[in-house]
Amino acid sequence: MSSEQQHPDAPEHEHPLARAYERMLERVRHGLEDTEARLEHALEAAREKAVELGELTREEAERVAGWVRRDLHEAARHAAGTGEDLARWLRFDLELIEARLWELFSAAADRTRLELMALEEAAGAPPPYRTGEVAGPGTLVCRGCGERLRFRRAGRIPPCPRCRGTEFERPRA
Repeated sequence: MSSEQQHPDAPEHEHPLARAYERMLERVRHGLEDTEARLEHALEAAREKAVELGELTREEAERVAGWVRRDLHEAARHAAGTGEDLARWLRFDLELIEARLWELFSAAADRTRLELMALEEAAGAPPPYRTGEVAGPGTLVCRGCGERLRFRRAGRIPPCPRCRGTEFERPRA
């Protein structure tokens, strides 16, 4: 079953992969509630569950899991490096984000922060967010012109409305 089909007039947050992102994030958070669980184990279980239930193909599940991992690592890296809370990182009023999604994202990101602090990732700059991928709630900045895109919930990343750029990053503190 492919979830790539979407009505052309549907909002980006209604894209099937955006909904799959939110379901996977919810499964990851539940998986992390076990104090011994690690992010990779929780992601693997969430990915396999999506395939098992026929929600996503294996390839789609891999892509969505990668997007969830990227967002959680970015949020955790920011929180660990600056001590700021996620609301500032997202550059959003919490009222704009659905309460359920905020709870899922913040709980999983906090747990991921602890893992990142323990592992001290040696990688340099995180990879860019690209048009066509799905991003969680928050703000992305176009690498080409600095235009800001705001996501109230998970959604597919469009080209930059100003310069048609296709690479974005989370704003730095």
